[in-house]
Amino acid sequence: MSDPSTTDREGDSVAGDPVAGDPVAGDPVESYRMPLLEHLKELRTRLIRMFAFGLAGCLLCFAFTQPIWNALVEPMNAALKVSGRGTMAITEPLEGFITYLKVAGLAGIALASPLIFHQIWSFVAPGLYPKEKKTVMPLVVASTILFLTGAAFGYFIIFDFAFPFFLEITAELDKDVEAVLSISAYLSLVTKMLVAFGLAFQLPVVCYFLARIGLINHKDLIHGFRFAIVGMFVVSALITPPDVLSQLLMAGPLILLYGVGTVVAYFTSTKDEDEDEDEDEGEGSQD
Repeated sequence: MSDPSTTDREGDSVAGDPVAGDPVAGDPVESYRMPLLEHLKELRTRLIRMFAFGLAGCLLCFAFTQPIWNALVEPMNAALKVSGRGTMAITEPLEGFITYLKVAGLAGIALASPLIFHQIWSFVAPGLYPKEKKTVMPLVVASTILFLTGAAFGYFIIFDFAFPFFLEITAELDKDVEAVLSISAYLSLVTKMLVAFGLAFQLPVVCYFLARIGLINHKDLIHGFRFAIVGMFVVSALITPPDVLSQLLMAGPLILLYGVGTVVAYFTSTKDEDEDEDEDEGEGSQD
């Protein structure tokens, strides 16, 4: 009777061992494949950490809620002062307290954003090759800087045009009408706009990620530029006041960031060039 261990050593392969010629063998990405349940467990861990970081940021910012609120409300107060027709107000008994907590939460998430972005990219990292994993920290830094830059652009540039425009529209409807603005509604509006600008400025990071996984390259972005322009103006119309100047102020940086994303895709794309040639030939034959 032969020794089972000898049979395993002398046989072609043992179950579970890489087979010669198998494209999965030696591939660090393919070898990291996990069952769906394991992915869900890791996702749960990342979400718990993100929640903990956000909560810690909220606790740290709670003591500074008043100066943070003063900074957030300053653009609207300036617009109200110029118009001389309106004020901020509390319309419900608990509105002031709830708004106070929301301001601390918003500031805490902004403070914890580097750690939150790190958890997001760390969840994606196992699907990258070893060389690509080295870019996780630069991506965290880039995502944070771009998000904060977008929020700052909205605060310092767009708000100065948006809020006076809103009040002018009110004045045109009826000169005797004064604006009585709920602080809760104002905070909700400011939060949505700041988050929208921050996410819009993530465009170069999105282009990098799509280029690294081989979905796009610089040629795709160049060919799709005219469609992207339309999309940028649509996005600008959705997140800015309905006037041409504000939309141009928003669309301008997006076009610039699209150009940056195109350059990034040129240097980082892993898309097969042969696939592009086949697509170009297919488009030429249809023409």
